[in-house]
Amino acid sequence: MSAFHSAVTSVTHNIPSILRDPAVALIGERCYTVLVYDFDITNADCLKYALSKGLGLGIVLGGAIILKIVSTRSARGLSLSAYILETTSYAISLAYASRNHFPFSTYGENFFLTIQNVVITLLILFFSGQGVGAEIKKPLSTTRGNSGKVVAGSAVAAVTGFVLWSETLCPLGTLALLQAATLPLSLVSKAPQIISNLRNQSTGNLSAFAVFNALLGCLARLFTTKQEVNDPLIFWGFFGAAALNAVLAVQMLMYWNNSDVGAKTTRPRRRVTEEGIEEPIRVPIEEKSPTGKRWARKLD
Repeated sequence: MSAFHSAVTSVTHNIPSILRDPAVALIGERCYTVLVYDFDITNADCLKYALSKGLGLGIVLGGAIILKIVSTRSARGLSLSAYILETTSYAISLAYASRNHFPFSTYGENFFLTIQNVVITLLILFFSGQGVGAEIKKPLSTTRGNSGKVVAGSAVAAVTGFVLWSETLCPLGTLALLQAATLPLSLVSKAPQIISNLRNQSTGNLSAFAVFNALLGCLARLFTTKQEVNDPLIFWGFFGAAALNAVLAVQMLMYWNNSDVGAKTTRPRRRVTEEGIEEPIRVPIEEKSPTGKRWARKLD
């Protein structure tokens, strides 16, 4: 073990400043010295602090999936049912930890992940039926319909949050039962996305960073929960989520070069009338004359 430690420290003592300075800025000089320079990963305080900082940074960068959906104006490859179930599971865990006054370090990232998932779910609703890189304008009726879905989804999210944090509508005993249900709920929530990936042989607009960040976050939360709370309901919830995120991570690697499958499928040429109605464009059909020449006849 001492030989291994010496081999590692011979590397960590010579890390260039271009890599060292950002790490020091993130976790501080003291924890950098303990965890990296001296390679003492048994220091629980610095380890938890570094995990918290790393997860916070990961959550900020994990918003890349939102930017990807907005930029492509498509939620291709993202399962609506999976995100609804996953967001519900996150919200229950967040309410359970918050109302039991657990340390914020054990569920802080869950707060931001819940908000992030709500936004992604609403974006899936809004861009449902929109192809990748579509150049045609969406019909007015479709836009209004999807906007109505977003409003309804926002209302459902607000009501769900109110109920989960209400002592009257959801007592702690009931919330504990709901927390116990998050384990099978997590299993069910990942199933549609995993099945969709298998069926399409592609992960679509699913963000690789978001998947791996979620996996690392769950693994880190297993450690912090065991150290600070030791609540079996929380622990096994994160364990189940980590196992399924590992499956998604494997799929991400398997279908890495297939991310564009289905993105370039041809669609019938269509145009939008002044009334906002989408209709197909009539394409001339080539016909052969008796002399072998071709001419175009416009369809009426």
